[in-house]
Amino acid sequence: MKFSVFQVSRKGGRKNNEDRMGYCYTRASAVFVLADGMGGHPDGEVAAQMALQSVATLFQKEAKPELPDVHAFLNNAVLAAHRQILRYGLDQAMLDSPRTTIVLAVVQGGAISWTHCGDSRLYLLRHGRVLTRTRDHSVMEQQIGKKAAPGTAEMSNRNVLFTCLGSPTKPVFSIVGPLTLQQGDRVMLCSDGLWSSISEDDIIDELGNKPVDEAVPDMVERALRLAGASSDNVTCIAMQWETPDVDDSLQGNVSNEAVNGEFFASTVQLGWIDAEAEQGELDDAAIERSIAEINEAIRRSIKKIA
Repeated sequence: MKFSVFQVSRKGGRKNNEDRMGYCYTRASAVFVLADGMGGHPDGEVAAQMALQSVATLFQKEAKPELPDVHAFLNNAVLAAHRQILRYGLDQAMLDSPRTTIVLAVVQGGAISWTHCGDSRLYLLRHGRVLTRTRDHSVMEQQIGKKAAPGTAEMSNRNVLFTCLGSPTKPVFSIVGPLTLQQGDRVMLCSDGLWSSISEDDIIDELGNKPVDEAVPDMVERALRLAGASSDNVTCIAMQWETPDVDDSLQGNVSNEAVNGEFFASTVQLGWIDAEAEQGELDDAAIERSIAEINEAIRRSIKKIA
């Protein structure tokens, strides 16, 4: 398994960066994940970080070195993240629980499968064209291609999401794939701070014609520039699929060909992987340790950005 990957997250015009992204891999499997903590609800950055940690914890537990069932992993990862966020809200006696979007993809056996909840997106490009992209869980996106009923007034809240992680109701999501990857395919996960500021044509042009280590920072900078002082957080992680005979010169290249036995690497902080996490649930002490670690990571990231 061989791929090139690059990731960038910027806070834009917001006080805090509530986006989180990362990836984990073994010699035979990889998961890419991005979460966007939702404004209007408390501790969005905590919800996003908990979502990433939940996914990474489950991946480390199950990828030995392959996931036994990719679809089951994606389903369980989303639900585990949702439960951990709800548990955090209950533990903190919060009237409104933190909430986040999520999009994640697994690459294994030369194929990709993915799922999402909310309006963080996945794009898959092949030969400079969009092969597929996720559809946001918003009224506007779901009504694309549908005719409005006669006499129906234009809705003012069409961009409002109808599902996310951390809401009182069970999250809505579906699993797509596996889809066999071809040499040069590009997969991008991004928050709405990117796609809401840059046209889809520009995304296709950038991602389809540049290496990911050039396309990602260029798109992020363009999104920040176009949105100006009111820019949302802008986060993007992109992967380019390679075949074993491709040169290793691209920045961020990951090659697992020579790795033997069990091997795990991650850009996601996994401070809460312990005996309780291995059992699939965390007790109150483990939750408190995790919250402290997340808050410390957030403080460090804010200080670094400032």
